[in-house]
Amino acid sequence: MGKAILVTGGSRSGKSKYAEELLKDKNSVLYIATAIDLDDEMRDRINKHKERRNKNWGTFEGYKGLDKVIENCKEEYILLDCVTIMITNFLVEKERDFDAISKDEIERLQRNIEEEFNALIESAKKKDKTLVMVTNEVGLGLVPEYRLGRIFRDIAGIVNQKLAVLSEEVYLVTCGIPLKIKG
Repeated sequence: MGKAILVTGGSRSGKSKYAEELLKDKNSVLYIATAIDLDDEMRDRINKHKERRNKNWGTFEGYKGLDKVIENCKEEYILLDCVTIMITNFLVEKERDFDAISKDEIERLQRNIEEEFNALIESAKKKDKTLVMVTNEVGLGLVPEYRLGRIFRDIAGIVNQKLAVLSEEVYLVTCGIPLKIKG
């Protein structure tokens, strides 16, 4: 059976670089990039990631139906960067009034997002692949001022907890230093 590895940390903690380091000697890697090129700042971040990663790795850009991508890929290792951007994409893919959104709608969104990640991990394990996921630890900062920020923080925190439970290994990266916290 395959396995899941979760790499978490704060913004600019070195988590993506560490996740790439875990797979540096592997050539059979599919890099799943979940970021969407919406502005110059994001374009710059995407380009820096592209420049740094192994040129022999395959790349898939997207965030939906990734279980099918994994089922159909030939690579043995998958690096998903990043979980929290993927969550953001699901939250904003449809126009919603987050100031007026109901608790039931938030719970539906959360369940749908959790189902996407459950299917992703299940697919990797069933296909005997190693899945490395990068995510942001969002619960250590200030409480967001806006409701959308609080909804995002809560969903990301719950998803991260579930991913950690489903992962065989979990690393916390801070100041560029990884600390193995599970496995």
